[in-house]
Amino acid sequence: MKSLLKYIKDYKKESILAPLFKMLEASFELMVPLVMAAIIDNGIANSDTTYIFQMGAVLVLLAAVGLASSVTAQYFSAKAAVGFATKLRSALFSHIQGLSYTELDTIGTSTLITRMTSDVNQIQNGVNLTLRLLLRSPFIVFGAMVMAFTVDVKAAFIFVVTIPLLAIVVFGIMLVSMPLYKKVQAALDKILGRTRENLAGARVIRAFCNEESETTDFEQENALLLNTQVFVGKISAAMNPVTYIIINIALVVLLWTGAIRVDNGIITQGEVVALVNYMSQILVELVKMANLIIQLTKALACAKRVESIFGITSSMESGTFNKNDIRVMNDGEENAAIIFDHVSLTYSGGGDESLTDIDFVVKKGETVGIIGGTGSGKTSVVNLIPRFYDATKGQVIVDGFKVKDYEISALREKIGVVPQKAVLFKGTIRENLLWGNENASEQDIEDALRISQAKEFVDTKDGRLDFMIAQGGKNLSGGQKQRLTIARAIVRKPEILILDDSASALDFATDAKLRAAVKEMEKNMTVIIVSQRAASIQYADKIVVLDDGAMAGIGTHEQLLADNVIYQEIYYSQFPDKKAKAAE
Repeated sequence: MKSLLKYIKDYKKESILAPLFKMLEASFELMVPLVMAAIIDNGIANSDTTYIFQMGAVLVLLAAVGLASSVTAQYFSAKAAVGFATKLRSALFSHIQGLSYTELDTIGTSTLITRMTSDVNQIQNGVNLTLRLLLRSPFIVFGAMVMAFTVDVKAAFIFVVTIPLLAIVVFGIMLVSMPLYKKVQAALDKILGRTRENLAGARVIRAFCNEESETTDFEQENALLLNTQVFVGKISAAMNPVTYIIINIALVVLLWTGAIRVDNGIITQGEVVALVNYMSQILVELVKMANLIIQLTKALACAKRVESIFGITSSMESGTFNKNDIRVMNDGEENAAIIFDHVSLTYSGGGDESLTDIDFVVKKGETVGIIGGTGSGKTSVVNLIPRFYDATKGQVIVDGFKVKDYEISALREKIGVVPQKAVLFKGTIRENLLWGNENASEQDIEDALRISQAKEFVDTKDGRLDFMIAQGGKNLSGGQKQRLTIARAIVRKPEILILDDSASALDFATDAKLRAAVKEMEKNMTVIIVSQRAASIQYADKIVVLDDGAMAGIGTHEQLLADNVIYQEIYYSQFPDKKAKAAE
């Protein structure tokens, strides 16, 4: 929790004033029993109506000032807590954005969502209650005990015995319940993960009539969460009845002792009432303290979970080279856009290598195709260029510099990536395209739509570029989404364009038009096309064939078709009539 407190530094004034006003309210509250004792002993005992009204006015004044102090404290504590949560959530989001794919893959999306929402909300509530009650409640408890000693020393010793017993109960339950609340939050992570999977894969679940099975699994995990919450809830709920029992026993002893001492003329009836009021104040404050402890237990558990995310640092350190630096090329590299120098890749926790000894050169302005079977490592290869992952062996060089030497932002500004999964965001078509380049002109957008073959369907939409895309592009077909993601990358006018199997949902005619339009673009742009379709890459300047993470060949379509067995298998499986002609 300590490392998170820096996010409240901008609210120091509120964090100080909130407890101070609560202490002021508590001070007035501690005066009330003495005023009541005076009313009983002087006003009622002497039938002095004037005195009773005067003391009644004092009580009203104390109540008014106390209320004003309480409202002011509430305002400052709420402002500090909400501001703290806002800064914490922003910092957490920024930190998550800085993590590499490796860390994001390891942590998991559902866990990060829980940290950003439920955990931060619990911490916010904890901060709010802490500012309001952490000092007030102990102040009332010990203040009531001190005031009791001013009334009668012997009767006040009952408070001395009662308060430590209550402290043992409260803190004992806190120590037991804190680790259990961590389990509750972990179970909540699992529930969120399964819910997210089910909502994202609702069509698949229904297609396979698997609703009952998924419902059963969800109910099992939900039951686990329920049982854990009920168990820890019972422990926490035991706090109130146990504290009530101790307080009520103390009240009985106090009344018994007070009655004897009144009968002996040692103290007055008003003083007994004052002592009972102080004991009641302790009871109320300890109930508040119990609830505060429960909330703080949750908040501390959540704070440790959030701290654990901040404790994860990106395994990918940014270099220092940027677009303004002068490039110094090695001999033979002047015309090289991308060099894979004996590159291997092992994913975190993946065991075996996913890529092994990848070695080839892509010249500026070339169009290079990458083809291979499912799981052969095609996407892994192109993910190394914009440095989504770092090679574990060898090095990737872009424009004469290792990708690790670039500032990450400078490297990615040079590259337009169209990922395998078409992802669009809620907003207009224009807003989605401007992700590629926020300063793009209308002509840039229109050119990108034309090249990506998206213009034909965009023109049919109401409002054209102002057509609203639903979250995840749910109101577009797969092919339409893919064409818009291609347009988004083209708007960027990148030096290197990576199309990672991004035309899989397009028909062959549209795919051919797209390839022709991309080829007609600026000649100095390097294009890398990842595809399982031989037709999509057969006209590339060179084709890299992958098999089980290793290079199985490189060359033109004609060269590979002549002497590469794996390429022949892929090509002839897609064009069986060509195989028959080749056999003839």
